[in-house]
Amino acid sequence: MNPYNKKIYDAVHGFIRFNELERELIDSIPFQRLHHIHQLGISFLVYPGATHTRFEHSLGTMELTTRIFDHLFLKQMSHEEAGYWKQILRFAALCHDMGHLPFSHDAEKPILGKGGHEKWTVKIIQSEWLRPVWDQLQELVPNRNVALDVLKMASGQEKLQEMGVDVTMTSLENLLSEIITGDFFGADRIDYLLRDAQCTGVSYGLFDYQQLIEMLCILEQDGELALGIEENGIESCEALLLARHFMHQRVYQYSSVQSYKFHLKRFMHAYYTQRNFLSSLDQYLSQSDNEIMAAVRYAANHPQEIGHADAAGLLKREYRFRAIEIEKGITESDLQEIQQSLSIPSEFIAWSVSPHSKNNKGLNFLARLRSGAVVPAAGSSDIIVPSKTLNWLFISPEFEQAVRLKLEGSQPCFNR
Repeated sequence: MNPYNKKIYDAVHGFIRFNELERELIDSIPFQRLHHIHQLGISFLVYPGATHTRFEHSLGTMELTTRIFDHLFLKQMSHEEAGYWKQILRFAALCHDMGHLPFSHDAEKPILGKGGHEKWTVKIIQSEWLRPVWDQLQELVPNRNVALDVLKMASGQEKLQEMGVDVTMTSLENLLSEIITGDFFGADRIDYLLRDAQCTGVSYGLFDYQQLIEMLCILEQDGELALGIEENGIESCEALLLARHFMHQRVYQYSSVQSYKFHLKRFMHAYYTQRNFLSSLDQYLSQSDNEIMAAVRYAANHPQEIGHADAAGLLKREYRFRAIEIEKGITESDLQEIQQSLSIPSEFIAWSVSPHSKNNKGLNFLARLRSGAVVPAAGSSDIIVPSKTLNWLFISPEFEQAVRLKLEGSQPCFNR
């Protein structure tokens, strides 16, 4: 494989090195677009430092993917096999977020629906934009399907099958994909927690990821391979678990961030409904945060423009709806009753209430004890993060206090 003779400096990981083939991928139009997709969406209006992008996150994910692979597999594979899979994983790490909408996840659900940004990532990996990169590696390994292997590593079997992609992955391939996509040890998650914490200035997301990577190991359960942890690495896993929890509490689910997301989501849904940006890959890639913000500024200054109210809410604090967190004890019927009792017009109130609750979060993976026994890691830890389904009420400022008083009378469970 090509030597890593190129480099770029990253604020989190220091110098990140890459080879000529990776440079071609990085220089491609789909990847360069990530310069203009904020990692934390519209959150920079609340946390001014949160202007980092999917571009740098993807480079960071590649760097961490490489470190994990080198630790786990370099001595377990032949030189040729290790060289191939390392290259595929580095490609996949670069590609894993290329299908994002402008502002990342903020408006993904109403616009993209089932499959989300991953289905557009699949299209990009299979597109003519990246074929020249895959073809060069394909010449060196004619017995493999390079584009398909990148796809497998970037998305994982479960996600691909959900999107209707007919693919079956071997135990080794599933294990390799977990290096990027894993819910706990994935390089994607590790990088975004570290990067988001550093850029927002919120230290909760920082944890000893070097220790975590050093303690990673490959374990077997019921004939299947899985990533696990040595007993000495349990504390670093607990720190990651708590980092996720506090970053959700302080940044991702912070009420002011939710307010801005609410307006952006409604504006972008109207914007995409009016236009045909989902009709082709070229149209899809034509949009970034820059185009959306230009449209927001135009709509905010033109009252007859569709999306005007939400554009005004994004740019002018006095028009921004307030987000009030409510617990699952308050139902949609309760909220409808509050709306009717206060005579609030429907355009001045909205809510998002989910009947589902996620399971408690703990160390749901295997650990290898000093004795050599392989056991569930949860048995070596006392830390469990209770589940919490976040439901939100969005209300125009002039009705905020009246609604809060009504909610206080219903149940003292809101307030952020």
